[in-house]
Amino acid sequence: MNAHSDKQRREAPGVPTRPSTISEMCAEFGVTPRTLRYYEYIELIAPERDGRKRLYTARDRGRLKLILLGRRFGFALERIRQWLDLYDQDTGPELQVRMWIESSAVRLEELEREREELDQTIEELRALHEAASSGLLTGKRLAAE
Repeated sequence: MNAHSDKQRREAPGVPTRPSTISEMCAEFGVTPRTLRYYEYIELIAPERDGRKRLYTARDRGRLKLILLGRRFGFALERIRQWLDLYDQDTGPELQVRMWIESSAVRLEELEREREELDQTIEELRALHEAASSGLLTGKRLAAE
């Protein structure tokens, strides 16, 4: 086995081996520069600097993936920060998984409650829509008579 094949095994396919620029990160993750700068401002990511240029490392990429996944599921940025902090503290996977299980259980309950409320709102709106449509049609018939 040569050094070249050993290097290929360690690198994840499709993941740049050099730091990425802000425009590259935006294009890859579908976020705006403002979003990345905000995540940096609140210290969720910490890109390297080359003068005024931000350079995002593999660590920043991984953190951004977790941030976006957490946001997709509706978690608050502070909860996401707590997950990221666990990785920084190298507490081990057991505590990280336990925290994820607890957080996701709470979020699932919240989403279920939101879905019930949304279903109820849809039913109410549908009934009003049907009543209004029916009344409008009846009104038109009466005016035509």
